[in-house]
Amino acid sequence: MATATATANAARWGSANVLAISPYVGGKPISEVARELGLAPETIVKLASNENPLGMSPLAREALLASLAEDSRYPDNDAWELRQALAAHVGAEPECMVLGEGSSDILDMAARAMLGPGSSCVYSEYGFLVYPLSVQKSGAAHIRVPARDFGHDLKAMAAAVRDDTRLIYVANPNNPTGTLATHAEIASFLDAVPERVAVVLDEAYVEYLTPQMRTDSIALLRRHPNLIVSRTFSKAYGLAGLRTGYMIAHEPVTAAVQATMLPFTVNRLAQAAAIASLAAEAELLERVELTVKERTRVREALTADGWTVPPTEANFVWLRLGERTSAFAAACAEVGIAVRPFGTEGARVSIGDPEANDALLAVAHAFPHRSAR
Repeated sequence: MATATATANAARWGSANVLAISPYVGGKPISEVARELGLAPETIVKLASNENPLGMSPLAREALLASLAEDSRYPDNDAWELRQALAAHVGAEPECMVLGEGSSDILDMAARAMLGPGSSCVYSEYGFLVYPLSVQKSGAAHIRVPARDFGHDLKAMAAAVRDDTRLIYVANPNNPTGTLATHAEIASFLDAVPERVAVVLDEAYVEYLTPQMRTDSIALLRRHPNLIVSRTFSKAYGLAGLRTGYMIAHEPVTAAVQATMLPFTVNRLAQAAAIASLAAEAELLERVELTVKERTRVREALTADGWTVPPTEANFVWLRLGERTSAFAAACAEVGIAVRPFGTEGARVSIGDPEANDALLAVAHAFPHRSAR
């Protein structure tokens, strides 16, 4: 159907809150970037999606290949084996686990379970883009709280709760800026939030934190029946293409969320790779250490070159660019580097391998007026 006709008739086929959505735009695949720039795919450096340049564990790859023998069978809809492995890994009961297609699915299921017309949701100005999308789909009202130092202003977020508020999203570490709230700050925040309001603590990047830096979210979960912890295998575990995330929450919450799920959400290959990944803890720590080392090097090089780069505890850095965001993304694209621009606010740059990071630093060094941040 012609685009003009489709646009003219759009209101016939969607609710008002859905038609108001600006769809999520993910980092483009390398093949698409190569086509747009007229470059060979092997020359493209993708630093736009916070992917793990080291890929999945060899153990996970072996498990994935072995599971292909039954690829004509539906997966375990209950993901029993994976939930058992996760429960042992985090120190919670299997009944407290809900699986989804990456943490984005978990975040969206929480909105589907908790929100609807007549309710509201609180999230930060600098927060994961899935939050407002999920709120918009639900028909709930948005309460977007201004950031503080590029991160969550938790006191302001608690104060923003209204009588109709049913859900709050908190990313820790935060995406896209990498900022971190301490355990004490998260605990104080939860104490200030009414128990009738569910709080999603989005810990997609938790593996990049040392144990001393992490929020003891499982201990907090035992104290707060309204807390939902969301995690993923997409980042540190390198399973982004298999889309596996999970929720940890009290059983009344998981029951409500599971009611929103479609059947066979997490496929057989993903379940097998995730279970094997949990068994490769020593290897995970080594890979995280390499990423953190490169992250430190990149941030120090950028700050020495005159850039303002907030401290980051994830696998990316945030460049505050303002109106020059598009120009910087274009400068990167000219040499085959894909970064993630955010309107007129800045760009998020993933940490890649040393060669990719060196290429990014060369562009940043050549970009004009970098000291005026």
